[in-house]
Amino acid sequence: MATQYYEGVGRRKTSSARVRITPGHGNIIINDKPSEEYFPRVGDIEKVLAPLRAAEMEGRFDITVKVSGGGVTGQAGAVCQGLARALVKMDPDLRSLFREGRLLTRDARMKERKKPGLKRARKAPTYTKR
Repeated sequence: MATQYYEGVGRRKTSSARVRITPGHGNIIINDKPSEEYFPRVGDIEKVLAPLRAAEMEGRFDITVKVSGGGVTGQAGAVCQGLARALVKMDPDLRSLFREGRLLTRDARMKERKKPGLKRARKAPTYTKR
């Protein structure tokens, strides 16, 4: 028997996350690993759980995530947005709460490209007069 789940897709930088929530006991599995193992830094776990804390629903859902691309911070942001979108599909009344907390808005900031003649996007070589 297939269990009922809600799905949301989140993106941040070059990361993309597909998040599924099912009623459960608060287990979080990210790419077949426990969340503490996948995101060892405390701040990343806090970011991932922000939508659940805002809605006061911690420990009521089992969360399964497939995330790819980018780095650790981008992936944490993508999972956060995907989780918020899945919760809104489950309960549309949460939309205004998440909008207020900017949890549904995609963070459009990307890495700036390197320009010719510069060392990085904006850093110029040291100027020498002679």
